[in-house]
Amino acid sequence: MPSIVRSDAVEGCLRRLLTQDCFKLTTPKRNGETGVDIIATRRAKRFHVEAVGFKSQSPARSRDYYEAFFRAISRVKDGATRCVIALPSRAGHGLPQRASHYGIAWQRLGQAFPELQIWLVDVDQPSYTKTAWSEGLK
Repeated sequence: MPSIVRSDAVEGCLRRLLTQDCFKLTTPKRNGETGVDIIATRRAKRFHVEAVGFKSQSPARSRDYYEAFFRAISRVKDGATRCVIALPSRAGHGLPQRASHYGIAWQRLGQAFPELQIWLVDVDQPSYTKTAWSEGLK
């Protein structure tokens, strides 16, 4: 499935930006290694980040998103103070539609997992925007 934005591009861009923002980062995983993509620490906070790409076909994007969601929330048991799904910025255009589709269930997920965040990463104009799960409704 061709990617419009690859997950390793999202991860690499975010690693550079987090380093500039004075986060301490775990080393990148080698090809085939499992586990959280990035653990970023600063002060007393531990951000466990799952990086996701943007594939050309909608069903593949949905599958990647759902897998990242479950990987992210599983990090609570590992001491994450924030569980992050890092998506390419263009994925942000579809978040309100996705949240609206799930309605109250989306809200309840945010209540159940207050540490869950979505970060939108612009790999072309290197930047990222942190959003709470509930901000997907806007």
